[in-house]
Amino acid sequence: MKRIFFVEDDLSLISGLSYAMKKQGYEIEVARTSNEAQILWANGTFDLVILDVSLPDGSGYELCKKIRESSKVPIMFLTAADEETDIIMGLDLGGDDYITKPFKLAVFLSRINALLRRSSNFTQANTELISNGIRVQLLKMEVYKNGTQIDLTAGEYKLLCLFMENPNIVLSPEQILSKLWDYDDKFIESSTLTVYIRRLRTKIEDNPREPQKIVTVRRMGYKWNTMD
Repeated sequence: MKRIFFVEDDLSLISGLSYAMKKQGYEIEVARTSNEAQILWANGTFDLVILDVSLPDGSGYELCKKIRESSKVPIMFLTAADEETDIIMGLDLGGDDYITKPFKLAVFLSRINALLRRSSNFTQANTELISNGIRVQLLKMEVYKNGTQIDLTAGEYKLLCLFMENPNIVLSPEQILSKLWDYDDKFIESSTLTVYIRRLRTKIEDNPREPQKIVTVRRMGYKWNTMD
């Protein structure tokens, strides 16, 4: 049974969403404050975290940062804010998805299922990816460049894996976003991907201004250019 950690202070949402998730067969652990969430997180093991951005004693963003210090568990933000800057901030801190209130229950459950499925798929096919001096140990979720470990956010890690699993194949922005963040026109703008590409390049390219690994294919998208 998959365990979901639900951090939310709205009692009506807690009641309704917890009931719906339990009906789907998930085990739910609920925290209503940041302090309570940190205590429960330290003493539990979870397959997915759902974070409300605004909490009585803190921010879901800060909780996300703390969780990412020790775990790559999928994280979905639940919030009333729908500005692209807020979305980018959440994803850049290590969030994997972002759904804004109000939302349809079916969409919410679909996002949960997709996150858990993708998280499982990332480690099933292979145990290691190696290309262009980059080595990804999938079971440990660790990335090395020329033998030195580098730190990636969850979003950057999944983006890198997607590229390395599809060498020399041009992927359109729509294809990439649909695989990583359930992209649609109302959720994430394509400029969000541009931000991620730029930040990932700064960590894996020898010269980010003249990228050789992740190359832009004009009017088509991006591809992982194998040089081995």
